[in-house]
Amino acid sequence: MTTRFLFPRESLKKISQNLFLVLAGSAIMGLGYALFLIPYHLVPGGVSGISIILNYLFKLPVGLLIIALNIPVFLLSYKFLGKKYLLTTLLGMTISSLLIDFFNEIIRLPRGTENPLLAAIYGGLMLGLGLGLVFRGQASTGGSDVIGLILNKYTGLTVGISIMLTDFVIISASGLVFRNLEAPLYGYIVLFISSKVIDLVLEGWSFSKLVFITSTRADQIAHFIINQLDRSGSALKSRSLYLNREGEIIITVIHRKQLPELKAFIKKTDPQAFVIINDTYEVLGKGFKPIHSS
Repeated sequence: MTTRFLFPRESLKKISQNLFLVLAGSAIMGLGYALFLIPYHLVPGGVSGISIILNYLFKLPVGLLIIALNIPVFLLSYKFLGKKYLLTTLLGMTISSLLIDFFNEIIRLPRGTENPLLAAIYGGLMLGLGLGLVFRGQASTGGSDVIGLILNKYTGLTVGISIMLTDFVIISASGLVFRNLEAPLYGYIVLFISSKVIDLVLEGWSFSKLVFITSTRADQIAHFIINQLDRSGSALKSRSLYLNREGEIIITVIHRKQLPELKAFIKKTDPQAFVIINDTYEVLGKGFKPIHSS
């Protein structure tokens, strides 16, 4: 008798991994809110920021407020962004909101520090780490990211600018509600740190460097890259716009520790070479991360 699976084994594995990331990210977010953000009324923007403001005014649970405020956002996301986005957003928002109230209302964790600046820093770190894991689990927590996607679709603003404007208005409003000019300043710190940590979780550390080299001694530089640095690359035909001269551009990816050695060799070999160096967050292939593991 042959057993049929509703999902392929690989799909089940991926779903389990995503669910784990969402749960882990939501737990870290919940701890960040309970230990640092809620005790000091630090507003990080978005629906959660509005919920912290309402919690200050009416003493209602933050997680419950997040769920209530996200209902109209969900209706908009279903209308404008589709059913799939609605389901993943509902998953992330529900789990994270329940865990926020679990840590803050049921367990009633004490505040993590008596210093509001430290609370803003570590609250931003935990919020960014948690959100990054939720995003890596292909889910969302609703709020301003949905609003940003809708504004992008109908106003022409980029998603990043749309979310930034939404969060800026909400964080700034906290100063008026709390009657404290320092409140939005701490909120901007939380927003900045969390945004950077989200990028770090999603894109990784920049351990590699992408290098473009234009030189009249491309053969010598290519030999050095292959034999001394044990790296490879590509050589593309090019033409100098200024000199109107044919040549080659070497494109290579090296570890950042190898960059000083390469720059020193280029300087010694061809001081007139033109070099462009970019950060590279992920490199897949031989000598780096295998493609099948990404």
